[in-house]
Amino acid sequence: MKYILFALLFFQSIQINAQFDYSISLEEYQQARQSVFLLKNEAVKIPLSNTDAQELNYYAFGDDAAFHEQINLYYPVKKLDWYAVSSNNRPKLIFIDLSFIEIPEKLREEIESVIKTSEAITLVSGSENSFRAHPLNFSNCSHLIYTNNTGKLQQSLAAQLLFGGISTEVRLENDLNETYKKGAGFQTGDSIRLSFAPPEYVGIDRAILEKGIDRIAQMAIDSAAFPGCQVLVVKDAKVVYHQTWGFHTFEQGRKVTRDNIYDFASVTKITSALPALMQLHGAGKFDLDAPFKKYFPKFDRSNKAELSLRSILAHQARLKPWIPYWRTTIKKNGKYKWKTFKRKKSRRFPIRITDQLFLHKNYKKKIYRAIKKSPLNEKAEYKYSGLSFYLWPEIVTRMAGKDFEAHLKKAFYHKIGASTITYNPYQHFPLERIVPTENDTFFRMEQIHGTVHDEGAIMMGGVSANAGLFGTALDLAKLMQLYLNEGTYGGEQIIAAESVREFTRCQYCEAGNHRGLGFDKPLIEYDPQKSSVAKDAGPASYGHSGYTGTFTWVDPEHQLIYIFFSNRVYPSRDNRKIYQLNIRPDIHQVIYDSFLKENG
Repeated sequence: MKYILFALLFFQSIQINAQFDYSISLEEYQQARQSVFLLKNEAVKIPLSNTDAQELNYYAFGDDAAFHEQINLYYPVKKLDWYAVSSNNRPKLIFIDLSFIEIPEKLREEIESVIKTSEAITLVSGSENSFRAHPLNFSNCSHLIYTNNTGKLQQSLAAQLLFGGISTEVRLENDLNETYKKGAGFQTGDSIRLSFAPPEYVGIDRAILEKGIDRIAQMAIDSAAFPGCQVLVVKDAKVVYHQTWGFHTFEQGRKVTRDNIYDFASVTKITSALPALMQLHGAGKFDLDAPFKKYFPKFDRSNKAELSLRSILAHQARLKPWIPYWRTTIKKNGKYKWKTFKRKKSRRFPIRITDQLFLHKNYKKKIYRAIKKSPLNEKAEYKYSGLSFYLWPEIVTRMAGKDFEAHLKKAFYHKIGASTITYNPYQHFPLERIVPTENDTFFRMEQIHGTVHDEGAIMMGGVSANAGLFGTALDLAKLMQLYLNEGTYGGEQIIAAESVREFTRCQYCEAGNHRGLGFDKPLIEYDPQKSSVAKDAGPASYGHSGYTGTFTWVDPEHQLIYIFFSNRVYPSRDNRKIYQLNIRPDIHQVIYDSFLKENG
């Protein structure tokens, strides 16, 4: 259900930085926290639940730029025109920022008739004198957030309070009116979503963090390891660092920005089918020790029929690492097999590979057949394999009774506000926002931009659990925080806690296999030459890397999330400097140094 939120602001025009300003001092942040009050919460709508927040619209009167930017870091928000929506058809969730005092009587009556309803949330920002003198009557508000300072930081914190990113127990020091007297103010519980704060607030040494990461990132770009990158750090459920460097390409035409969308590559393995499987496991519908044929009967008479799901997800099942499916579609002379491809889309050739290349609708059967017939390794030991991840989407679809991607978006991504996480982003976002990957000179014969880099995934229509997801760093952080919270986000238990714990623990340590179920984990014995994570990443930590130059890691012991995004395969996958220069683990170690050294 949608709710009504009125944001009423009295302030002069201010300059707004893009998104949250992490350069603010700890003192500024703490002072601003003391100026945000929850004065009414009759139906306890604050903080907004996942359901309430998913279709968020608001009206704005006044300069709401910082408030608008902040709420969009939580959920996509549509700003409405009060006069463009009929009074009997206005949405149930509305934000209004009011910065003017000269309000026509009819408009004042309309606003007051709405803010007193049980579904309305009102945000008021301005001095105490402005509050007292304003012609609108705020005494009848059913839900009211008030900031007595009109700065952009206060607007940001008001939005964070609304979504449960921060809590409050601040009380008024002076009477505002007969309704809101000295000492008024509701307390809220623990935070239920990510919030945004300066690094010092969580005990991080800003100088160590910023100088250390910047040095490595600049060195990487100067060494042409990639044209650009970004790093996001979450500590104690607070985003405390999000910085970008460089450009989308070496031609330096478009700078990297925080809201850029990246190809996750194999980070897809822990962000697509895996949350769905964890959720099914928690509901008692997915048995990890059952044979694969139970959930994928098409392989009933294959050499994979009796393999346990646990061993498959932990890369312990003797599966081959990968199969280059695309090679079977090209003749020895380098030309495409035209029984497999056509130049134009049709009913029989609906799968878009490029704008001039469309794959036969039944080619997925050949991929399945190749996996089914592939031999098993002789020894049951750790061997990374992506083969099963081509099959998990069909298993999830059958068990959930819904289209795979639609199910993921409804059950996970949209629920937590991760609206950019999607397959085939070219269908949903402008290419200018999406970071390109490789200039393909052997299969697609074009610059890959807006479609998945992985050849097998593109032949699955771009939708696979092996690769294919795209998204922003912040939206990926929300999903990682869901895992770090052991399945809760936005006040809802989305995945059972015991399932998150089971999937993220080491499964075959006694056999020398360090992996979890789908998740990568630290090596059993740290080796700086082989490790993809910092030395200080604890044994409970987990995450995954991506071939395109992506990386995410969660450390429950330190309540830490690290996300690194780059397009190291631009213009060619032959560039391996990201590995040679140890860039991702070195940045990871800087993050640990910034608070472990500080704390002794």
